[in-house]
Amino acid sequence: MATNRIEQIKQMLEKTPGDDFLKHALALEYLKAGEDNAAKECFIRLLENNPHYVGSYYHLALLLDRLGERDKAIRYFEQGMQVAKEKGDNHAFNELRSAYEEMVF
Repeated sequence: MATNRIEQIKQMLEKTPGDDFLKHALALEYLKAGEDNAAKECFIRLLENNPHYVGSYYHLALLLDRLGERDKAIRYFEQGMQVAKEKGDNHAFNELRSAYEEMVF
C-alpha cells in the first residue's frame, strides 16, 4: 500500500516538481514504509531548497535521532524553531521546542 502511494506521489511530482507539499508527503510515505534513508534524503533536499518549510524540521530531526545522529537532530530542531519563530508559527515552534527539550534535557 505504501509503495503504491509512493509511486502516486512521484507521478504527481513529475507534473509539479516544485510542489513542496508533495515532497514532504513523499518523505512521510517513505517513513511509513520503513525506508528511512530515502525519507532522510527527501527531507534534507526539501529543506535545502526551501528552508522555510517548517513542518519538515520536526520529522527530520526525529528521524535523525532514531538513526543515532543526535547532534544533527538537535541542529535541525534549533533551525526549525528559528524558522517557526521568524514565521510567527507558534504551534510549530512549540512542537519543535517540546521535542527538542525532551531530547536535550
